[in-house]
Amino acid sequence: MGRYDDYLRWLYKSGRPNRFARLQNRATAAVYSAGIWPGRVATLDVRGRKSGRLISFPVVIATYDGERYLVSMLGEDVNWVRNVRAAGGDAVLRHGRREAVRMVEVPTDKKPDILRRYLDVAPGARPHLPVDRRAPRQAFEQIAPRIPVFRITPRP
Repeated sequence: MGRYDDYLRWLYKSGRPNRFARLQNRATAAVYSAGIWPGRVATLDVRGRKSGRLISFPVVIATYDGERYLVSMLGEDVNWVRNVRAAGGDAVLRHGRREAVRMVEVPTDKKPDILRRYLDVAPGARPHLPVDRRAPRQAFEQIAPRIPVFRITPRP
C-alpha cells in the first residue's frame, strides 16, 4: 500500500468521513452534479432518515451486465445506506441532469462480480475493501455479505 492509500484510509479512519473528507465530498458532489466528469460519477441525493433534509453524496456508478450499481465502500454502517433503506430506495442521481431512481438491494449471491467491477472503476474505494480487484471470485464471495450493493432502476 502506498501513501495515497494511507491518505484515503485516513479520510475515513473511523468508518465515517473526517472533517476534511466531508468538505472534499461536498466539493466533489458539486462537480459530479454538474456532469463535468465521465458518466460513472454522479451525486446521490436522498432524504435524511432523521433530519428529513436532502443529503447529497458523491458516488461512483459501476455498470455490470447492462445494469448500473452503487456500492458502499465502507460497508453497512454508513448514513447513505441507512437513508436509502429508510426512503424505500427512492433517491435522485445528478450528473448534468436529475434522474429519479429507485435503489434496489442486490442479493448476496449476485454481488461478487459487481464488487469486482466496482473496484475496476472506483480506484478510491480499493483501500477500503479488503480484497484486491484481481483476486479470485471466492475472495469477493467472502466479503459480499458485508458490502451493500444497490441496483439503480428508474423510478416509476
